[in-house]
Amino acid sequence: MEEKDVYAELSSIRNLMERSSKFISLSGLAGILAGVYALAGAWFAARILSNHDDMGFPPEDVPVIVRAMVVVALAILVLSIVTSYWLSMRKAKKRNENVWNPVSKRLLVASGIPFITGGLFIAALLLKGEYTLIAASCLIFYGLALVAGSQYTYQEVKWLGLGEILLGLLAVFVPNQHLIFWTIGFSLLHILYGILMHFKYER
Repeated sequence: MEEKDVYAELSSIRNLMERSSKFISLSGLAGILAGVYALAGAWFAARILSNHDDMGFPPEDVPVIVRAMVVVALAILVLSIVTSYWLSMRKAKKRNENVWNPVSKRLLVASGIPFITGGLFIAALLLKGEYTLIAASCLIFYGLALVAGSQYTYQEVKWLGLGEILLGLLAVFVPNQHLIFWTIGFSLLHILYGILMHFKYER
């Protein structure tokens, strides 16, 4: 057997093993679009805040403002999930793969535990009126979900998760800059991640 045939066979075996142990239908375009959605959401949030004067606003207005921002954040989350699912389905179809397989189910469970835990924790913060930690909590728990799920997909997901966690921790210690850290984490990092994934795996 010629050397090039050996390399081709080894490459085929490696690809087969990767498909059986890793979820590789994630789309870089989904990451880019999620970042764009987050950027639009940050703009809406900034507009909400800009409707109040620079000296602050009455405490009774805070819950109303927070609820408006929660609606924006949930809209971004739903759009991102739907987009990611649709693009993953399309990518899997092109590869003649089933997007729902044992690996994708393990990925969903691994990332779902910290994701759902974070959602419940943030809901508790909202109910208790502890608004200052919400943005940081979003970043930290989302980052933990990415790191937990990265063992079943591309390693780049792990680095994205670590970046989100770092930004979340910084947001805890830097007052009055929560929206900036949130925007960097959910917009800029996602766009950079999506571009990297697209050029590395999808071209």
